[in-house]
Amino acid sequence: MTETNERRWEKERLAHVRQELQDRLDELEPQVAGLAEQAADIRKRFWEEVTINTSSYTDFEEAFYTINQQSRVLAERERGHQLLVQQWKSVNRLLPLPYFGRIDFKEKGINFTEQVYIGVSSFTDREGLNFLIYDWRTPIASLYYDHASGPADYETPMGRIEGSVELKRQFQIQDGQLLGMFDASETIGDALLQEVLSKGANSQMKSIVATIQKEQNAIIRDDRSRMLIVQGAAGSGKTSAALQRVAYLLYKHRQSVKADQMVLFSPNPMFGSYISTVLPELGEENIQQTTFQEYLNYWLGSSLSPEDPLDQMEYVLTAGEEAGYSARLEGIRYKASPAFLEALKNYGEWLGREGIKFVGIRFRDREFITSAQMKAQFSSYDVKLSLPSRILLLQEWLLKELAQLEQKELYADWVEEELNYLDVDDYADVYRKLHKEKPVFEVAEQYAARENMGKRPDLDEGAFDFLEREEQLLRRNVVKQMFKPLRQRVRKFKFVNVQAVYEQLFVDEDAYKERTNGAVVPPYWDEICRQTIDMLHQNKLFHEDATPYLYVKEIIEGVRINTDIRYVFVDEGQDYSAFQYEYIKKLFPRARLTVLGDFGQAIYMQATELAAADSPLTGLYGEKETRLIRLLQSYRSTREIVEFTRAMLPGGEEIVAFDRRDQKPQLIQTGIVESQHDAFICKDVDELHAEGFQSIAIITKTAAESRKAYERLQAQGMEKLKLITKETEQFEKGCMVIPVYLAKGVEFDAVLVYDASAGQYGEEYDRKLLYTACTRAMHRLHLYAKQHWSPFVQALSQDLYEKREETCVPRKTAAPLHLHDLED
Repeated sequence: MTETNERRWEKERLAHVRQELQDRLDELEPQVAGLAEQAADIRKRFWEEVTINTSSYTDFEEAFYTINQQSRVLAERERGHQLLVQQWKSVNRLLPLPYFGRIDFKEKGINFTEQVYIGVSSFTDREGLNFLIYDWRTPIASLYYDHASGPADYETPMGRIEGSVELKRQFQIQDGQLLGMFDASETIGDALLQEVLSKGANSQMKSIVATIQKEQNAIIRDDRSRMLIVQGAAGSGKTSAALQRVAYLLYKHRQSVKADQMVLFSPNPMFGSYISTVLPELGEENIQQTTFQEYLNYWLGSSLSPEDPLDQMEYVLTAGEEAGYSARLEGIRYKASPAFLEALKNYGEWLGREGIKFVGIRFRDREFITSAQMKAQFSSYDVKLSLPSRILLLQEWLLKELAQLEQKELYADWVEEELNYLDVDDYADVYRKLHKEKPVFEVAEQYAARENMGKRPDLDEGAFDFLEREEQLLRRNVVKQMFKPLRQRVRKFKFVNVQAVYEQLFVDEDAYKERTNGAVVPPYWDEICRQTIDMLHQNKLFHEDATPYLYVKEIIEGVRINTDIRYVFVDEGQDYSAFQYEYIKKLFPRARLTVLGDFGQAIYMQATELAAADSPLTGLYGEKETRLIRLLQSYRSTREIVEFTRAMLPGGEEIVAFDRRDQKPQLIQTGIVESQHDAFICKDVDELHAEGFQSIAIITKTAAESRKAYERLQAQGMEKLKLITKETEQFEKGCMVIPVYLAKGVEFDAVLVYDASAGQYGEEYDRKLLYTACTRAMHRLHLYAKQHWSPFVQALSQDLYEKREETCVPRKTAAPLHLHDLED
């Protein structure tokens, strides 16, 4: 066939498939509505058709089986309705874009070429015999992502299928219309990628199934590695690939794994809203999402308040002139290190011998069980037992002691006083227990009458015995209720003073070395100890102490585990410490771990190198169960932006730019007048809006700088400007001011770096902050400075950017100049 005939044939097939989809939709809609009405009708009439008679065991049994039968019918109807709704949603998703690719595959030994059309879900003809569309997650669809024309193979549950790809074609379909088609070679064709990447940034991440690249497909379909590490350049699609991986795993293991058995650790709450639509687009439920900080807050409870990691970051970036700053930075590094983890393991052994601190149990200003008694009892247990096992034995002993003390307190004076404050309901409850045959309302009436008469009614010859039993039961109830908090504290291990146990690590250098088997201390150790203890005395924890504190707590109480979770995903994985990875491994012992990150964006002090040979991640599950995939191709930004940003990083030459072109990054030197600086930014935002860019980020280094920039830009008349803070939960389009550490993982049409001067990004530590800010841009990148550029900008070749020297206020709405606008 000629190209024209090919296109006509494809248009006819598309029309045929769409008609089949529409016919199926027409069939499903009344069925969906009908089953929904049936289920609602059954729920409405559920009790009308059931007569409950409990006068005899036979009647009760009959009522039970009737209810059970009705509930099964209802459950069956609701399951049927749910399945139909899923089919209806699937067909609806396919109707505007039934498929995006085609593979013609000839299996070895079979004289037949199969045409495989690939879309977001499968769809068969009316008879259910022929696939009109294959789900992109099916084994045969992997040919589309992994092979060019020629010999090819793919894995199935029954084994490897070999053959040859005779055609690989891509389609551009919108609202059911075929806009374009072209045959591809090794990778998904540049034309389709160009079309997708040229679009504006969205307030939510989109599915990439039509443009998955070969290396991304390897991430998505890896089902063997216990730990999968993805070291990807900025904009390489690692997070997108991870979400498609979730969809693939839910599809492949749909009989054994559900969405609530997967958890994603996101960098911040706003990121959760940014990715929330990807899985529903593919017909899957969203998996559990949280931040590691939310997890820490949950397990630390209300006893200690941990510092937020974003507050730690703000301190690191802004507190350089404060006393104790250098010590704090050393403490952050050390407490995130494998060396401190090893020290705490040794500390756990020392605790088992002599270091546990106990809290005495007090009741009504009396100490029932002293800490010395607990220590003596704890010391009596066999030291060969693990520390958590001995703590459990002590817990059992304490509960028995409390039970005995409870008995002794029955006739204490305070119990008599408490009896005087009981109300009618308390007496009625006891009376009902002693006279089960009398209904509650009758009991309440008798006690009300007794109160009115000032005496107990019905005092027959057995009344005194009854009154004694009644008082005994009332006393037991009072004492039991008062002892309940004591028992709860024991069950929650509150008899161990974990705070004091952690604090005694930081007494002095000699004590630390003795208790950790000679661990080497970092510089400024005395100051680190003082800072840590000061926070503990305020019932607070530095962020770098939160995970080690929980680690010590679990050395004592035993590890909390979650065996239901089967897959764990960690985004921005370079920002997690060795401690945190060790903790995640213990928490989810049955889970496979996928870690995504870019060491070029490692802006936190506790950063972990993902791809290094000596990375803590490599040893977490062993080399045999660990796979590293590197993504070097950057798709987000234009070639000009990628060439500019990769030059900032040592080794950045490895990053490969996708060939999508636009303007070079713009460097604008505004002069020292702040109002003029802000006016230039406002002017550029106006021009970017006029070009049609809807997602614009003005990125600052810190939250403090964001607030200042936001106020100054508003004063310049910039309307509809949003300030993004750590409390922001919803990501929206528009123009926003945002600190760089909150912009991680998100992309924008245009990025304006508010101040790229040497004063802001002058230290080596700032290199990755500036790189991270610049790599958020898809189409346009502007950097501003009042005087001297950051050394990381100055070191770049002038061929990589365009420089603008601005000398006048360009905006009529600019605020008038004042003396305080001038810098010293």
